[in-house]
Amino acid sequence: METNKPRSVQALLHAKEYPMGKLRVRQPFPSHYVDYPDPFILLHHADMKISEFFDPKNDGVGPHPHRGFSPVTFIFKGGVHHRDSFGNSSVVLEGGVQWMNAGRGIIHSERPPENIHDLGGRQEIIQLWVNMPAENKMDTPAYYPLSAEEMPVIEDPNGKYIIRVVTGNLGDKKGKIPTLSPVNSATIEAQAGAEVNVDLPENHTSILYLLDGEIEIPGYGPAEMHHAVLFKNDGNSITFTAKKNTRMLLLSGLPLNEPMASHGPFVMNNETQLLEAMRDYQLGKMGILIEE
Repeated sequence: METNKPRSVQALLHAKEYPMGKLRVRQPFPSHYVDYPDPFILLHHADMKISEFFDPKNDGVGPHPHRGFSPVTFIFKGGVHHRDSFGNSSVVLEGGVQWMNAGRGIIHSERPPENIHDLGGRQEIIQLWVNMPAENKMDTPAYYPLSAEEMPVIEDPNGKYIIRVVTGNLGDKKGKIPTLSPVNSATIEAQAGAEVNVDLPENHTSILYLLDGEIEIPGYGPAEMHHAVLFKNDGNSITFTAKKNTRMLLLSGLPLNEPMASHGPFVMNNETQLLEAMRDYQLGKMGILIEE
């Protein structure tokens, strides 16, 4: 195989805007074009101006359950206060990540921190759902907060881009959050004119989501803000040139190739397990979250 063989583009997925309760989110997948880019289940991008009259106990997303996957929040502006039924309570600010393995079941909330207006009054996040292997779906839940300052970085020698590694291995950098299956994730900030090449395993599903700006992909053409680029498994790297200043989320993951059944906040392998998840939640087996 060639030392550096760039992947070609399989699909360009527009992140249409949808209402989700009080929030409006952009969702490139699942969609009519791509249902489930295994192991990634869902991506939501939200950019919200927080009212000066906001209530830190009631705004944002209140207590809700999860089982069978990893809900992950990448914070691009402001911050998020995470609380859960296992006693975790932490605020992660701009540039950081909150990674939670829901396992057998957990209840959590995600709200703007009390000082959100000192941080600019905006909350921009991406929430990503990563599937968990069948053998781990009933594990004890785990929560991993990571600040921007703690992330290993890959910097362009010319100062044109910076890559912050969250999970997996990119180049000689290793992300600090452990994953249950091979998943590489990183944020990228690229200035106009930056030429970026990232090596990725050829057998991984690979996605690049653009929060803003525009890039040019060799052999394909432009990709603009609010689009996810899904790459084919026909190379061992992704290559692009930033046409405008751009912020991106880079993902690659080894497909689990397992049956998947989902309903609301639960992602399991069959319908019986989903019914068990709903029953266990109603019986209080995922704990109780009292926000203080």
